[in-house]
Amino acid sequence: MIGLVSIGFAKEVPFTQDDRNRLIRLETKVEEGQKSLQKQIDDLKGNTQRQGDSLIEQMRDLKTFMLWGFGILFGGMGILIGFVIWDRRTALAPAIRKSSELEEREELVEKALKEYAKVEPRLAEILKSLRLM
Repeated sequence: MIGLVSIGFAKEVPFTQDDRNRLIRLETKVEEGQKSLQKQIDDLKGNTQRQGDSLIEQMRDLKTFMLWGFGILFGGMGILIGFVIWDRRTALAPAIRKSSELEEREELVEKALKEYAKVEPRLAEILKSLRLM
């Protein structure tokens, strides 16, 4: 019953040519706005893509720089360690040579004293007291 009452009070709204033209213009503006919005979205996607590519390229450059830096750093450390070892060996070589020469000389002196001690009894007693014979 409510449906019948509302139909009875309904008025016909006149729809004129002006209204139709206005709707057409409105549809055209909405379509242009959608195209403009889509163009802006595409531009933003392109900018984002370019920025992402640029960021990836920068990260690659940074990675390459860091790898080179670490390579140079560890290479330099290896060279330094090698130099230190070489320097120690060259610095110790003369001392080792001199030490071996002194040991040989000591043996010769000891042999000479023992030989002379066979002829000289006092020297033999001294060498025995020092436990050299």
